[in-house]
Amino acid sequence: MTSGAGAHLAPPLLEVQGLAKEFGGLAAVRGVDFAVVPGQIKALIGPNGAGKTTIFNLIAGVLAPTRGRVLFEGRPLPRRPHAVAARGIARTFQLVRLFGEMTVLENVLVGCHRRGGAGWAACAFRTRAAREEEARLRLRAHAVLNLLGLEGRAETPAAALPYGEQRLVEVGRALAMEPKLLLLDEPGAGLNRDEQARLAGLIRTIRDGGTTVLLVVSEDHPLDDRNASFAEEHVLRPAEADAARAEGVREL
Repeated sequence: MTSGAGAHLAPPLLEVQGLAKEFGGLAAVRGVDFAVVPGQIKALIGPNGAGKTTIFNLIAGVLAPTRGRVLFEGRPLPRRPHAVAARGIARTFQLVRLFGEMTVLENVLVGCHRRGGAGWAACAFRTRAAREEEARLRLRAHAVLNLLGLEGRAETPAAALPYGEQRLVEVGRALAMEPKLLLLDEPGAGLNRDEQARLAGLIRTIRDGGTTVLLVVSEDHPLDDRNASFAEEHVLRPAEADAARAEGVREL
């Protein structure tokens, strides 16, 4: 796969062009431009309130931009989250959103079923095709858990996991969709240094496996001190005129 300096020879996977979002008279995002090429880990960095999560919501189709556009593989993204997911983009959230009463395996299977094709009738009548698909998706879910180091937790209710492992399950559920681009919203928030180091290694493994990664992080970026190599940095103007610090986009 493409990585490092060679990644810059590839056309952008994601392009954000003149992106702006206003809520009433308040500009949450103003004139943001950046690109992500295949094989990159890119970090959107800035202080709290700088509009990083809003940018993610604009990319994911949760919000419609006031101005500007987002291109994925050279084409505009739709403004519906399920359609964005169908194009090959998966995301996690700043706050963990798991189904607590479901097992770890079942949570990851939720992501796997995005790749399923069996209709409701086939599932209801347990046809051969539906059973074969279910077996395939379960194999995929177990492969993801193995990557996360959580295979031994497969039958554990998600709510019973420590917070750091719940974070990993959410990453796994998104990864189970087999996305081309994975959006991680502050994945290191609330983790201790050991958990951050584990997460940093996992993100690089995901990239090395062929998935491009765009992540939102606060300025105390937990991967900055994990032997990350910053090939480039783009400074974005903060939306608020009185913002004390500029927001940046970095490649890891």
